[in-house]
Amino acid sequence: MKSLDDLIRAVQAHGSTPRLAIAPCAERFVLRAALAAAEKGLAIPVFIGHRERACTAAETLCPNFADYEFIDCPDDSEAVAKAVDLYRQGDVQLIMKGLVSTSTLLKAVLAKDAGLVAPGGILSLVSVFDAPQHPETSGEPRLMLLTDAGVNIRPNLQRKVDILKNAIAVARALKIERPRAAILAATEKVNFPAMPATLDADLLAKMGAEGVFGDARVAGPLALDLAVSPVSARLKRIDNPVAGHADILLTPDIESGNILHKSISTLLNVPIASVVVGSKVPVVVPSRGDTEGSKFASIALAVYLAQQNGTQQGGAQTIQPGT
Repeated sequence: MKSLDDLIRAVQAHGSTPRLAIAPCAERFVLRAALAAAEKGLAIPVFIGHRERACTAAETLCPNFADYEFIDCPDDSEAVAKAVDLYRQGDVQLIMKGLVSTSTLLKAVLAKDAGLVAPGGILSLVSVFDAPQHPETSGEPRLMLLTDAGVNIRPNLQRKVDILKNAIAVARALKIERPRAAILAATEKVNFPAMPATLDADLLAKMGAEGVFGDARVAGPLALDLAVSPVSARLKRIDNPVAGHADILLTPDIESGNILHKSISTLLNVPIASVVVGSKVPVVVPSRGDTEGSKFASIALAVYLAQQNGTQQGGAQTIQPGT
């Protein structure tokens, strides 16, 4: 799996078309992404929400919108709960956030009676993008992962362990057999207590060396340039297989993760696919600021993870915390 285009082609070649619940759906940017996924054969949308508002929003997007399955549910919280119920019943295999706060959607996914998250497990956002090609690297095209830019605000060490495990599971699903994870900080030296993230990174690297993360190579603390640039790693004499070649970038907190995510998508103009993992169902959480390419790629990533983990039949295991 070398690129997001490869991922999209793999989804289309798989032969299955999972059903995608969108809740609530009365917003054009969500409708466009779902309808594009249907047109390209990635997923079958099931729209949940205020029917009149949704039809008004879709009238210039899709002349045959009335032909799609629609569940009238004017209350946003009830629409989200309905999407979770449909998954539990095996009627849909994926969930996508509409015009509702991410916290409202994830609260429904995390509810104990929903049974979608293992005890002690956590949800985290994993973002996948095509690695930028720089003249200094001249490497082959490949995918990179970033976590966590949207769910865990200020994770402690144990939560970072789970976040990294979630990202490694996604990397392996993407055929990165021995992922290289860089634990990011502002410097490659431990500076505690001034920079607590450097100590967490050092401990995560030591845990990686002890086999806590399986057959994955973990290094930290690493500044961003040392994680992605072989030249920078060489100039600073960082002799580590992860340095300059990271597959996974784990940020210290949601603020740094969100800034890096938006830098990739806006400054580099690179589509970036993001899915919340850690539950039985991959959850697509698009932002209004995401490009159309990023929204479409996010749906493709969720479908791919569902296909890889056998969730097409509904209710089966998928990317779980700690796997």
